[in-house]
Amino acid sequence: MKKRNNILIIYLRSVPLIIIILLISGCEKFLDEKPDRSLAIPSTLKDLQALLDYHAAFTNDSNAGEISSDDFYVTQADWASLSSEAHRRAYTWEGTHLFETGSIDWSIFSTAVYHSNSVLEGLQNIERDETNASEYDHIMGQALLFRAKNILGATFIWCLAYDEATASTDLGLPLRQNTDFNEISVRSSLQETYDQVIADLKKSIQLLPTTPISYIRASRPAAYACLSRAYLSMRRYEEAGRYADSCLQIFNDLIDYNTLTNSTATYPFVELNKEVILQSLASPGQILNLTRGRIVDELYESYAENDLRKTLFFTTNTDNSHGFKGRYSGSVDLFLGLATDEMYLTRAECFAREEKIDEALADLNTLLITRWETGTFSPLSASNATNALNIILEERRKQLVFRGLRWMDLKRLNKEEANITLKRTMNGKEQILYPNDLRYALPIPEDIIELTGMPQNFR
Repeated sequence: MKKRNNILIIYLRSVPLIIIILLISGCEKFLDEKPDRSLAIPSTLKDLQALLDYHAAFTNDSNAGEISSDDFYVTQADWASLSSEAHRRAYTWEGTHLFETGSIDWSIFSTAVYHSNSVLEGLQNIERDETNASEYDHIMGQALLFRAKNILGATFIWCLAYDEATASTDLGLPLRQNTDFNEISVRSSLQETYDQVIADLKKSIQLLPTTPISYIRASRPAAYACLSRAYLSMRRYEEAGRYADSCLQIFNDLIDYNTLTNSTATYPFVELNKEVILQSLASPGQILNLTRGRIVDELYESYAENDLRKTLFFTTNTDNSHGFKGRYSGSVDLFLGLATDEMYLTRAECFAREEKIDEALADLNTLLITRWETGTFSPLSASNATNALNIILEERRKQLVFRGLRWMDLKRLNKEEANITLKRTMNGKEQILYPNDLRYALPIPEDIIELTGMPQNFR
């Protein structure tokens, strides 16, 4: 009984309030008798769409990977003043108990997966016919995409970089495909985890509309973009480029940064701007706010004076350090969603890896001409594919600051022998994160490990 109760406790973090109330009213009884599920489970297509429109369950994301990456630093004093011990540990890659009990990072993803599974289960109880086929398919496509996107995001944090040679034995994630509280959590292999993500996304493409109803609802371009991101993290560049192209064939808008008139504003980009394909936000916490999360000098100094990102992306602190304000959320929150600028950079990178230099630079220049002051940009050129790739990867880092992608990029690029070593010094102790270090898979919250008996990541 104890193990079954433990699994229930984990799920209680993720389920809607009405279900929690029903369960708390008789937890033991629930485990022994089937409850009246009609009181808690949506039963019509309208109910299921309403559940999908519960934005807090699907548009939240985790900042854990960004905190662990190398685009920013914090001072000793600011690090010591952080209220979150988890953020201190993530920043220095220390400890086997990195996430605090009740970690919101794990529940962010499990909430979205639970809600997605609730919708998919609900659809099984509704007959699809000619009168409801379009709505039915749209709902199924949304649930599949949200489940896949959140499993993929969790993979970037709690799993090692994908390597085809070891993926069948590397630890992946628990892959729940139902809402059964009694099912024991088991970690799948990394290969199985990616297989489900890819399968869900490919199925969603067939079901989703080409034109999104809103940037918070899933669409076919969003599914293409998410597939591209997944394949890029797997270093399957032909597929990553193909799906980035599929996305851009439908949705390819770019903001001309010259048209932004509020460059001095605290946050100069508006929420749901024309580049956003699918919204997803993460709290910066204290550590990634404008004054504590200082951009490393190497990154800030890489922007030319006529590059508008230098003023639109960064603010100058009183100590002449720089904070990042170019958040596509239009607010303090980090934008970790899908957007066209990422797709242009992904397609450009994949072209370069295929030695299609002209196509690669055409994509890059299409993006960059919208980032530079009018009349000052000279199209970039490259002498060979390697040179083109290096230029594109540098611009990828410069464009996608605080977008939740750098941690994944570090992992995959080190698999390509980029040999990127990270170093941080706190309390007089230097911490070094070597390429392909086991600590690139952050430890799963220890209370989840204790409750489920799943194996913890090696450190």
